[in-house]
Amino acid sequence: MLQVSNLTPLQRVALRFAVISLIFYGVTILEGMLMRAHQINYDLMDPDHYFAIMGAHPMVGIFGSSFMLVFGAFYFLVPTLTNKTIYSQRLAELTWILMAAGTAIVWLSGFLFRYAALYTNYWPLPVSKEFSPYALGSFAIGNILIMTGVFIFCYNLFGTIFHKRDEKEPLGPMLLSALGIDGFINLYRKLTKKGVEKEPIMPLPIVAIFRGSLDTILDALVLGGISVIFLYHAAYSFMGMPLSAEWFDALIYKNIYWWGLDLIADGLVLIYVAGTWYLLATIISGKPLYMQNIARAALLVELVVSWNVWGHHLLSDQGQPNLMKIVSGELVTAFELVTMGIAVFITLKTLWQARPLKMTPQLKFLLGGILGFSLGVPAGIIQADLGMNRILHNTQWVIGAHAHMQILVGLGMTLYAALYTLFPMLTNDVKLKSNALTNFHFWAHLIGGIGMSVAMGFAGMDGMLRRTIYPGDATFKTEMIVAAFFGSLMILAYLAMMYNIINSIGIRGLIEIFIKLPAPKRKAEPAIQT
Repeated sequence: MLQVSNLTPLQRVALRFAVISLIFYGVTILEGMLMRAHQINYDLMDPDHYFAIMGAHPMVGIFGSSFMLVFGAFYFLVPTLTNKTIYSQRLAELTWILMAAGTAIVWLSGFLFRYAALYTNYWPLPVSKEFSPYALGSFAIGNILIMTGVFIFCYNLFGTIFHKRDEKEPLGPMLLSALGIDGFINLYRKLTKKGVEKEPIMPLPIVAIFRGSLDTILDALVLGGISVIFLYHAAYSFMGMPLSAEWFDALIYKNIYWWGLDLIADGLVLIYVAGTWYLLATIISGKPLYMQNIARAALLVELVVSWNVWGHHLLSDQGQPNLMKIVSGELVTAFELVTMGIAVFITLKTLWQARPLKMTPQLKFLLGGILGFSLGVPAGIIQADLGMNRILHNTQWVIGAHAHMQILVGLGMTLYAALYTLFPMLTNDVKLKSNALTNFHFWAHLIGGIGMSVAMGFAGMDGMLRRTIYPGDATFKTEMIVAAFFGSLMILAYLAMMYNIINSIGIRGLIEIFIKLPAPKRKAEPAIQT
């Protein structure tokens, strides 16, 4: 059982992030199954409620679940890897509070007020008269709280990496190392045989975390800024003076929004994941990372790619310039297959060199995550073709074969690999009680995630649109039944994992991660009769 009193403040805050993340993940999969059931033609809810769930679903899943788990892990790992204390423990606590509260408010904006501008929030739908100022205002406030938490996380992390540095290591070289530039320098020296390769200042996982956080900051800046605009409109609506929705060009809005939103995919789903793979590969194998300089250089190249890749979301917009469609939407997007392929190769090669390896839960989930990306990334490259996009755009293929495959299987299983690796570190070597439940979690999540994504992908190829309800239409019923079946496996996987974790740390330990409980009363010893 978990003895919370023996935990460090850093262990405790990381566990708080993890618990909140897993709770929000449970909400996410429940919402997903409700939408699947409704698409099978079970009349579970009215259209407004359905679309409100659809809008909250990705926000809760990405920011409430994925970001929370990543942030908790990095708050623990960065001080550990750099051998420093956290820059501010109070800011770490404030991060999870803001993000948890913000995610809850965003969810409530749909549940209570039926805010349903969907994940894209395409202008001018969010500020139209269709939604009440309460709906728009609550969504904006929740989103601002989330992005404030993101800013605080990045500030706290950067402070940890760069503060209290040795005088012999000024800020400039540390910053260059964090960007991965010393990887390019070492490659140049090796290829030209001019000079000697130098040991990089920053560990490779720190490079990935710093590099991914740059994208995360820009994403938060865009989403937070747009939310301020939403709140501005809501405030005027409260006063009975609604503003015109025509002052923002819809196409420009789409480009700005997708530029920021796609940085989630690159910062979180690609860069953070690549860094996690590298770290886990070295921990599992006990070997140094294969082609470390190439890995560092690839992270820097991805910086250029991620800032110019958003155009593939707008290939079907007639007003979008053709040059942007070709350069950003096709060519730059296709290059992500190279950068992600490098990460896959380096990780697998590192593991291969250390064979034979015991197939631990950490290794299995790591390989499952790599498999998810190996299936989901090519699916995204396929739809980022002008010809194929005419067929696949705005269909279930986009969210199934591409998005859910990458997030549920690729990102999800990578995060579970990290969770199972960090669990004994965060709990002072508490052992999970059931290996059988861990194995069931792996297979049920892997099969369920791939099966559901593939079923949705086939529905998309048959013409089933996303963001569309088909009442009384049995055209896509078979695919949705198959998707729901495999989705049910993921629910069982989640329940198995949660039961295993809670049973291992105890209900009391789980509660005391957040609040201190009174000491349990000791049983009175029987009196000794003389």
